[in-house]
Amino acid sequence: MGIAANYELKSAVSGVNWPGIPSPEGAALLALQYQFERSQWWPPATLEAKQFRQLREVLAHAAQTVPFHRERLGAAGIDPAHDIDPAAFARLPLLTRRDIQTQGAALVSQALPPGHGQRVEHKTSGSSGEPLRVLGTQLDTTFWLAQTLRDHLWHRRDFAGKLCAIRSRVDDIELRGWGPATDALFVTGPGALLNIRTDPAQQLKWLQQHNPDYLLSHPTNLRELARLSLREGVKLPLLRQVRSFGETLPQDLRALCREAWDVSVADVYSAEEVGYIALQCPEHEHYHLQSEHLLIEILDDAGRLCTPGTIGRVVVTTLHNFAMPLIRYALNDYAEVGEPCDCGRGLPVLTRILGRSRNMLALPDGRRYWPSFPVMRYADATIRQLQIIQHTRGTVEARFVAERTLQPDEERALIAAIHDALGFPFAVTLTPVPDIARSPGMKHEDIVSLVAADDEPVA
Repeated sequence: MGIAANYELKSAVSGVNWPGIPSPEGAALLALQYQFERSQWWPPATLEAKQFRQLREVLAHAAQTVPFHRERLGAAGIDPAHDIDPAAFARLPLLTRRDIQTQGAALVSQALPPGHGQRVEHKTSGSSGEPLRVLGTQLDTTFWLAQTLRDHLWHRRDFAGKLCAIRSRVDDIELRGWGPATDALFVTGPGALLNIRTDPAQQLKWLQQHNPDYLLSHPTNLRELARLSLREGVKLPLLRQVRSFGETLPQDLRALCREAWDVSVADVYSAEEVGYIALQCPEHEHYHLQSEHLLIEILDDAGRLCTPGTIGRVVVTTLHNFAMPLIRYALNDYAEVGEPCDCGRGLPVLTRILGRSRNMLALPDGRRYWPSFPVMRYADATIRQLQIIQHTRGTVEARFVAERTLQPDEERALIAAIHDALGFPFAVTLTPVPDIARSPGMKHEDIVSLVAADDEPVA
């Protein structure tokens, strides 16, 4: 793909306008893009060999400076002084969110190697509201920025355009650029930020005022904005693409954005603790794992690697975070493995990201499954929001926000539609509510099961 010729490189040297000479931070991003441009085309076996070469460095560092991992590596009989293969690596037990919460200092490196920069703190409450504190480094952050830049380049975004982002932990502010991933290297158009707590009607007015080329937000927020746009006949004439992050992308959102704004959606899969896990392929709607920065395993219930077409738990190992290495960290997310992509990239494919284990429904016979529940198919103009809460194996509660009180025939139709969508005749309780609040992490889930699996508590 490379860097388009019409991208204007920002020079950091006084008096030198062209050819531009980047800052040290920009030069590091360019160096990584140069390597990403080549590594993305490698066959999977070559990518894996490079990953395990880097993994050996991580494990050696962890064995020397991280008490928690030193003990685990010893118990698994793994000596980082020797080559590590996938079979040996699989002997390590999974690292859980609870481990990170309870082990604290035992997971933190007692000494950083030279060149990794200062420690950086990441805090996340996640969808469940359980706080998590993870340390990274400035070097680790550089990889995050490099993958943001890769996403822009993959999708050939025009840096001269305007980028608007509606997200958490920001103020209503206008920016001169798009953010650190691009500002260190390129001249871009302006950016603007708005806090996602803003009322959706005000968000839409804000978007009309800014008239962006690109819009970034959580999927559930984008869905509400698209519905408002359709209802009020609002167009965003300059909009070229919607970018989504932070939540599982509903199956119906792509079609809804095309209907409302005539644009496509480019989704990313990330986690605050580890950075970008997968980016959407520039030629398809599935995702490519970011193998240059993370070693990602998709494991079935028996702990084996999933084959294409199967769904498993997402397990991540950070390859460049030497402040607090996360080794075989189970996110409790689930994803479906895909076939190799015909775009030619060797980066492994995820067909779908399905969400947390708590988004699986439990049946009376003990089975758990992923329902197909595109909300917009069942929520007409009367119903603004809809969320399914499973309380027992045979009962669900449908919490909804409606423009008016539903008539009895409308209630019956909604229950029938929920049965159809969930694929099982649960006993359904309809609960009208004034609002469906986001989680402490400002995320929203369409389906939440409060029925614990046999092997894990409900988070």
